[in-house]
Amino acid sequence: MAVPKKKTSVSRKGLRRAGQHHKLYDNVNTITDPTSGELTKRHCITPSGYYKGKKIFETKADREEDEGEE
Repeated sequence: MAVPKKKTSVSRKGLRRAGQHHKLYDNVNTITDPTSGELTKRHCITPSGYYKGKKIFETKADREEDEGEE
């Protein structure tokens, strides 16, 4: 069985482990929402609250606009 000659340093071990997390986020599928024009992940609600062209929930900004109009 192979045994390392020297101890792996904490920083080297951290660099090796951190590299695997970057691989996970390279192929994130983003689309542009046709209603709001925002970038979002597929099958997820946009930050403004739209999903498949329908308003799912009101955001804080929407509530503030409604209060300002009254």
